Formats: sequence, C-alpha cells, structure tokens
Amino acid sequence: MINFDNAATTGKKPQMVINAVNNALYNLSANPGRGGHLLSANASEAVYSARKKIANYFGASGPDRVIFTGNCTASINYVLKGFLKPGDHIIISDLEHNAVVRPLKKTDADVSIATVDFTSDKKTVENFKSLIRDDTKMIFCTAASNVCGRKLPLDELGKLCKSRGIAFGVDAAQMAGIEPISMQKTGIDFLCIAPHKGLYAPMGLGILIAERDIGDTIIEGGTGTNSLSSYQPQIIPERYESGTLNLPAIMGASAGIDFVEKFAKNAYLRESNFIKRLYKDFEKMPNIELYTPGYIENLYMPVLSFNVKEKASEQTAAYLDSKGIAVRAGLHCAPLAHKKLGTTDTGTVRIAPSYFNTPYEIDYLIRVLKVYK
Repeated sequence: MINFDNAATTGKKPQMVINAVNNALYNLSANPGRGGHLLSANASEAVYSARKKIANYFGASGPDRVIFTGNCTASINYVLKGFLKPGDHIIISDLEHNAVVRPLKKTDADVSIATVDFTSDKKTVENFKSLIRDDTKMIFCTAASNVCGRKLPLDELGKLCKSRGIAFGVDAAQMAGIEPISMQKTGIDFLCIAPHKGLYAPMGLGILIAERDIGDTIIEGGTGTNSLSSYQPQIIPERYESGTLNLPAIMGASAGIDFVEKFAKNAYLRESNFIKRLYKDFEKMPNIELYTPGYIENLYMPVLSFNVKEKASEQTAAYLDSKGIAVRAGLHCAPLAHKKLGTTDTGTVRIAPSYFNTPYEIDYLIRVLKVYK
C-alpha cells in the first residue's frame, strides 16, 4: 500500500523509532517518578532526557516547560480551557481544526476569526491585527492547515502578539518535525505538537510546551509528588501530568527527533517537490478540481486537496484504495477550512506525502488518476 495519508499519521516509522519503543518496553518498563527502585529511576532519567531534547529542538527555555499529554488535541484543550475564562477575547484563523474550534465552544470565550489570505502573509497579519481589541487575551492558530497546507506567518504573528501583550498559541500538528520551529525566536507561548506525524513517533502521545502559566488544570490526580495533599501541585510539568506517562511513545518521539535531525532535515523540500509535481500535473488534467492558487513553497506545507469532477471525495478515495493508494477523503475535521474552500458539501481528497514516499509513487498516483472517469 502506498501511503499518502501522512497528515493523519505518518504511516511508515523509522527503524530507530521502532527500536527505541522496543527498548522502552523491554528495559524501561517501570513507572517514572512513582518508585524508589533502579528501574523507576532509569525510566525517570529517560523521560527527563527526552524533555531536554524536545526543549532544545523546539527552542524552548528549558525541559521543565515540556508537558506530555495524550495527544495534540489534549494539549490544545489544556491551553484553551486552562488559560481562557468565559468572555475572554481570542482570535483564531479561518483554517482551524475542530481540535481548536470545539474546545473554544466549551470555554464560552469571545471568538473572532481572522481571514487567511492564500497568497499574502502581509494581508493575513493585517487581518489578525484588525481584530485585536483592548481586551484581547490570545491569538491561537494552526501552524499550517491540514486541508490545504497553507502556512500561517508565525514569526510576524508572534511579533504582533508581543507588541500588544497578547498570548500566542500554535497548533503545530502539521508542521512540527517537517519544518523548524523555535519558540523563543518566534515568540510562541504555547506550542501543541502531534509527534506521531512529523516526528514519526507512535500514536497516543501529545506534547505541550508552555512558556507561560497555563492556569487551571482540566485533569487532576496522582503525580508522584505531594501525595498527602488533596490539591494538585503547582509545579510544572507535574501539575499537568496526572497519571502514568506513555513512556514507550515518549522514547519514540525522542528517537524521532534524532531521525529528523540526522536523516530527514530536508523533509520539507523533498515533500514539497512531490506536491509541486502533483499540482503541475493536476492542472493539466481536466477532470481534477484544485482549490488553492498554485503550490507556493514558502507559503504552503506539503499537503494538497483536490477532487475529481462529478465524483464524491469518498468515491475517489475508494477508487485509489482499490489501486493500492491510501488517501484521506471528507472534511478532515476542519469545517472552517472547507467553508473557506467552498467544499463543505463535497469535502476533498487529501494527499500528504512523507519522507519515505518516492517519485515513482507520485508517478503512479498521477497515472491512476488520469484514467479515472
């Protein structure tokens, strides 16, 4: 099976990630921070080493800012539900995933939606700027759309937030590991990461890096510290890490950073070349509908949505599946983005390559679609 559904999760994992997970299961199968014996101490040291590596890779101020959660959606929930109070004003983009939209509904925050321009970062920043009020508490946005790949100008938005004293949160599910992100350079206060995507880690782990106080907790419980107290401890990361950590996945994420740094530093360029090739060929195919004005490398991540005319997106995905090609069809849990594209009724077929895809696989996809009627 040729996997082009890597925006959901990277289908092929590097052997070094698999080895790290196996080593954790064989040699680190103890609860970190929950025991005084050598196995638990070794597990704790491994987790701390992973925190340091993650902090360094994402330009955080220190390992204590790295919080492990159940997934990227949980990380986003921790930020939005912990930081915001009912009535607080927040600005998001019109490309956000339901992982942002639905928690915001629960917070009763006052939400403004900024329009992302498909070809101009300057216009995008101006659209965010125009929505800022005296009581604006946060800008929270995706690093890149999971539907069309459009990147948001994080550096410029970070400067805008800093100049106005506004918190800046980023959903980096579609960017982390594929393109470098430095929190200190960009001015990101909260970075939410899905390591099973661009870092090639196992599923079942999220990372939240918090450079400022999140506020309220949404989960409380055992942390291995202050056990006599019935109140959640204040110190982070323990304050937000109740219960047993997913140590095998944490070790997988740590090894995933090693893989990206040693072997896949050019992942963005490699995957972008695949999408540029696809877009160029798709433009010549009369049966293909495209929704963005070209693939502009500096403005887009390697994700492409399309449809075959007079075919439901699910129908095209089923056809490709019959030819041994895995893609994603439908609304991709991002109705705001589909409203922007005008595809809420049809959804789209999404192509998202990974570092492991090959030019031959791209050629095969094009050939298969050329004969699809």
